[in-house]
Amino acid sequence: MAEAIDYFNTQSALRSLATRVALHARRGMYARFLTLAGAQPADRVLDLGVTPDTSLPDSNFLERWYPHRHNITMASHEDCSELETVFPGTTFVQIAPHQALPFTDRAFDLGFSSAVLEHVGNTAQQRFFLQELLRTSERVFLTTPDRAFPVELHTFFPCLHWLPKPLHRRVLQGLGQSFWAAESNLNLLTRRELAQLVTEALQAVGRQAAWTITRYRLLGLPSNLLLWVRGESGT
Repeated sequence: MAEAIDYFNTQSALRSLATRVALHARRGMYARFLTLAGAQPADRVLDLGVTPDTSLPDSNFLERWYPHRHNITMASHEDCSELETVFPGTTFVQIAPHQALPFTDRAFDLGFSSAVLEHVGNTAQQRFFLQELLRTSERVFLTTPDRAFPVELHTFFPCLHWLPKPLHRRVLQGLGQSFWAAESNLNLLTRRELAQLVTEALQAVGRQAAWTITRYRLLGLPSNLLLWVRGESGT
């Protein structure tokens, strides 16, 4: 298995606790996903942004829990080809970052992406990521951390991420967190920012699908943004 980019901060002393919290949260978000999207045996599913990591129980949770694994196409710019062995029945396609996906329009009934958008890069790159997910998938379910949550769930620092983004990155750099200081590795979103990206991405692909952004709450506080884009039929 190729070594994963460490978006999980696995060296942190808080990683074990964070994994338990993340597993609980992702089970909750997966339940929300099933409520919205269902689990139809014939649905072709794209999971955009899988990781080669198999050490954490919350990694690639769609492949772990979805009942129709044989319908899942996994895509990532990292080499995740061995996931086909870890999750038999799945198919992996390696993609180039910030390039059009190698799939036709509406190739999938359902597009899924969990905790990837914040690692895509700048605003234009995030918009293009969404645009391609919307182009290739009839319906879309996407999660990303909510910048409103008081603890930043990659660095585990409280409240620093509420600073203006340029200042936040300078502070992270000063604290020796150069990986997380790079916009290409971490670019958190508010609900308003995500809504703007969705609006622009839908316009770019010429779609008028209905969509909603809800919040997943952890300890009563908004920890994640959940985007659901329905198909043009309203399903």
